[in-house]
Amino acid sequence: MLAPNRQQPAPPSHNRVPDVTLDFWVIKLMAVTTGETAADYLADTIGLGLTVTSLIMTGILIAALVLQFAQKRYVPWAYWLAVVLISIVGTLVTDNLVDTFGGRLQTTTIAFSVALAATFAVWYASERTLSIHTIFTTRREIFYWLAILLTFALGTAGGDLVAESFDMGYLTTGLLFGGAIALIVLAYWLLNLDGILAFWLAYILTRPLGASFGDLLSRSARHGGLGFGTIFTSLLFLGCIIALVLHMTLKGTTDEADELLLDLD
Repeated sequence: MLAPNRQQPAPPSHNRVPDVTLDFWVIKLMAVTTGETAADYLADTIGLGLTVTSLIMTGILIAALVLQFAQKRYVPWAYWLAVVLISIVGTLVTDNLVDTFGGRLQTTTIAFSVALAATFAVWYASERTLSIHTIFTTRREIFYWLAILLTFALGTAGGDLVAESFDMGYLTTGLLFGGAIALIVLAYWLLNLDGILAFWLAYILTRPLGASFGDLLSRSARHGGLGFGTIFTSLLFLGCIIALVLHMTLKGTTDEADELLLDLD
């Protein structure tokens, strides 16, 4: 599933978010992994704790979103900076509710599911569409980013609920969610599953998928991981994200130059 529906997307210069391609899913998965390990590093390794880490990262996220909203088209570095930060904050929202306030994973999973459904309902009632190919107004972009935040929070709660309920290791949990995404892809291509529904289901499930492999890499062998640590894992995936975003930025600049030359001809 490379695109969330089979209609032609709006021109890239009009849309403020990227087309859904293989690159999109690769960077999204790495952003999830980075968000998981970076949150653990700040809260646990450095010792800032969940509350302080949440306040700091929320402030940085707000600044990044202000920057993103200032763009009138899709700008790779601004967009993916916001995604990485919102993945961290979404994770911290759930962690705070469960670890700090004593909420149950079952409750938070249901609550975020309802909140996400309500967001989609209001979005559709307001715009008469949930298409991510037409995010070219501020109001639609607000709905988009709110939905993104809730998918990360829901993915965190749901992923932790499954892992803890069945006491599965990181690898098994990752394979389980990877299999679920594969079923969504098959349903999209073979059973004509609605593209918008398929996209958001996959978006939710990539969070626990990426987090499982992030934990597998960063956690110590005593805790079922490979012991690479949160610093190495975070920097590894952050470096890959930066390289891919740089490639996308340069490619976009080249494509725009080519289009300009064609227009001049």
